[in-house]
Amino acid sequence: MSYLRPALVLVATFTLLLGLAFPLGMVGLGSAAFPTQAGGSLVMRDGRVVGSALIGQDFAAEKYFHPRPSATTDADPADATKQIASPYNADASGGSNLAPTSKALIDRVRGDVAKSGPAPVPADAVTTSASGLDPHVSPETAERQVARVATARGIPEARVRALVAAHVEGRLFGLIGEPRVNVLLLNLALDALPPR
Repeated sequence: MSYLRPALVLVATFTLLLGLAFPLGMVGLGSAAFPTQAGGSLVMRDGRVVGSALIGQDFAAEKYFHPRPSATTDADPADATKQIASPYNADASGGSNLAPTSKALIDRVRGDVAKSGPAPVPADAVTTSASGLDPHVSPETAERQVARVATARGIPEARVRALVAAHVEGRLFGLIGEPRVNVLLLNLALDALPPR
C-alpha cells in the first residue's frame, strides 16, 4: 500500500505533463512559429478558402493542369457495403492496394499512358501516390500538359510554359526531394492571368 500512493501521483503527474502540457505547448509553439502550416496551409482566393497546398484536388477540365491520379474511395451511397472512386477524398487517404498484376490497375495505367503522350511517360503521370492526396506533379508531367491547357484557354504555349517554370518548387535545402509543381497553385495562377 505504501507504493500505491507514489505510483498514482507519478501517473497523474506524467499524464498531466506529457499528455496535456507538452502537446499543448508544442501546438502553441508550432502555431506561433509556423502559423500557415499549423493552420493546414490553406489557400485563399477572394477572401475564401479554395483548398490546401498540401492536399490535391481533382481538376478535370481541359483548361486546367491535371494532378496525378488518386486512388482514394468512399462508400457507395446506393450500397454502403461497396466502395466507389472518390478522387482526393481526404477522409479516406490511402493507396489503391492493387497488386502489380491487377487487371483493374493495368487497364487504368494503360489508359493514363495513352492520354499522356509519347513515351517515356513520367511515372507520376500514371501512378497514384501512397496517400492518394499528393498535390504535386513533376515539372515533366506539367510540361506535357502545356499544349492542352494553352489550346483550351486560347493563349500562347510560351506564356503557359513560363507560368509552369515560375511554379517549380526546388529540392528542400537543395538536397531533399525532387523538383515539383503544386497543381492547385499553378491553376489559380492560370485563372489570375490577365486577358491577352
